[in-house]
Amino acid sequence: MITRILHVSDLHFGSGDNPNLEEALVRLIERVDPELVIASGDLTHRGQRDQHERVAAFLRRLGRSVLAVPGNHDIPYTFPARFTSPWREFEREWETTEPIFSSADAHMRNDEYGASEFFTHGMKIIGVPCRFGKMTLGDLEAAVARYPEGNRTGSPVVLSLTNATEAGTLYAVDEVAALVKFAKQNGMKVHMDGARFANAVAGLGVTPAELTWKAGVDLMSFGGTKNGCLAAEAIVVFEPGRFPDLDVLKSRAGHTFSKARFVAAQYEAYLGNGNWLKTASHANAMARRLADGIVAAGARLGWTPQANEVFPVLPKATAARLRAAGAVFHPWPADEVQIGPDEEMGRLVTSWATSAESVERFLELL
Repeated sequence: MITRILHVSDLHFGSGDNPNLEEALVRLIERVDPELVIASGDLTHRGQRDQHERVAAFLRRLGRSVLAVPGNHDIPYTFPARFTSPWREFEREWETTEPIFSSADAHMRNDEYGASEFFTHGMKIIGVPCRFGKMTLGDLEAAVARYPEGNRTGSPVVLSLTNATEAGTLYAVDEVAALVKFAKQNGMKVHMDGARFANAVAGLGVTPAELTWKAGVDLMSFGGTKNGCLAAEAIVVFEPGRFPDLDVLKSRAGHTFSKARFVAAQYEAYLGNGNWLKTASHANAMARRLADGIVAAGARLGWTPQANEVFPVLPKATAARLRAAGAVFHPWPADEVQIGPDEEMGRLVTSWATSAESVERFLELL
């Protein structure tokens, strides 16, 4: 329970800013040591973007949970923005009701009964058209163009990239960098869904840094569960202090539970000696072995796997025979692949625990 609150008002960033006063306020807040800082309007002097960015940076620098409440000076003094999109600049920094952009196939958009939109209190996840799980820069540009300033849905605030994708494909470093650059130019922060990040790093042969913060990614959900851990997931913030409310949001979402240190401790062994890449490399290798065997058996693939997911197109009779023998896989729709009336495409996922023997057993049944 929060027991110490500090309320500051009328900061008016952009009106004769004085660094000495800012430092004095920082020291005062550190002495008071509040659990929550309430900053009420006017946060800025004229509602300009650079002023909102500066006051947001100042408040986040405090390293406390912040409740920002705008005032009349926090809307722009220019026409027509004062009337058509008065809260746009404030919302870029603080609001949680604006659109998130992800690929149309992204797990966070399509699964878990809308949990991502629920826990963001109504942020709309916009599906960007994609091919084999990946959006292109042109796809993203076209999608964002449908949400211009003053529209009634809101201005884009977040781009989420999934790497490896739901289709087992990978964004290369230059592809991530190009998408991130466009997102940042349009005022968006960038999240990477890294449930299979280890498979992406192993598959591309690059460093984790090259694929994330060096390319401009702000935050990543770093998965361990799909690569050998037990219910272990981490949130990686690449700029310390960038998201000061994260602890509060984590607790509110029910992700702070007793004895969590025993779950988190897995990461020590997971990351030690490169184990996380060893297990991911094994999963990727088993997928390649499986894919090669499927083609050699006369079947076809929907596309070439790049990580640990394989999508064979099989006669329905063959798929039924495989399931009857104990194989577990699900049908997978894909507009990019032509599938006949007597065929189905399935999704096969290999893991750190997949053995060469189990792959060969599956291939024998083909």
